Amino acid sequence: MNFSKQFKYRPKIEGGKVKKYKSYLVAGMGGSHLAGDIIKNIASEVDIKIVSDYAPEKVEIPKTLIIASSYSGNTEEAVDWLNKSIQSGQPVVAIGIGGKVVEIAKQNGVPFIQLPDTGIQPRSALGYSMLAMMRIIKLNDLLRESKRFNNILKAKETEEDGRQLAQKLKDKTPVIYTSANNYSIAYNWKIKFNETGKIPAFYNVVPEVNHNEMTGFDVKEKSAHLSKPFHFIFIKDKTDHPQNIKRMEVTEKLYRDRGFSVESLELSGETKMEKIFNSLILADWTALHIAVLYDLESEQVPMVEEFKGLI
Repeated sequence: MNFSKQFKYRPKIEGGKVKKYKSYLVAGMGGSHLAGDIIKNIASEVDIKIVSDYAPEKVEIPKTLIIASSYSGNTEEAVDWLNKSIQSGQPVVAIGIGGKVVEIAKQNGVPFIQLPDTGIQPRSALGYSMLAMMRIIKLNDLLRESKRFNNILKAKETEEDGRQLAQKLKDKTPVIYTSANNYSIAYNWKIKFNETGKIPAFYNVVPEVNHNEMTGFDVKEKSAHLSKPFHFIFIKDKTDHPQNIKRMEVTEKLYRDRGFSVESLELSGETKMEKIFNSLILADWTALHIAVLYDLESEQVPMVEEFKGLI
């Protein structure tokens, strides 16, 4: 796993200049919007909206830059946002390794960043995508911080922890919980379990989970069998709101008291961004070893490709 090497990348905006905007809308699907989710977490002062859907017929969002993000360059929802933004005169920039978004951007004088095409899946190219979006949004302090990650992210040292967690998850369906502030971490874990591990996985956030979801796990004799397949992963952060820290602890206790499989993980690192990437490296290894346990191919996403062919 050479994830840390992605932080050697220096993204270049081509096809025009991009000024700073009051707000940003990231239009992307799956792994192509993960970078936007994480930037929302890290840079809370930046107004970023994530849209994983098609564009409206006319795109008119004042003081907003649309970021049409498609790692492959051909994701039809992102292409739709790019085309309709151009037609509406809405400021837009494209990100992709090539494909239609880069081609359309070149043809229409739209700024774009062409990511390195290393043959990896979008979820695995998170470093490249993060750097590109930070360059567009002009998060220069975070760009400078990210230069350190090539040296401080020790992916190989995390593999054994991932292998052990995968063993605990054998024959289980993971449910990942974080604070609302860290939802992007939980969502990334879920995607890695789905796409790399090829297993169902779900996530939710505190405090919302305490107002509905946990009631579904209040085990009763006649419904206890419905809860048995789940394994709960609590990802904790010492910088969370004190009440959310308490909520996580109490929820974990309630689940353990009911006999559920529970794992508690603490975010570690000197900065928020470092904490996130350390956690996601562990998620990568865990998902990879889950695929090994079930003797499954971990890289490709054949059902997604089958679906694309059918539509």
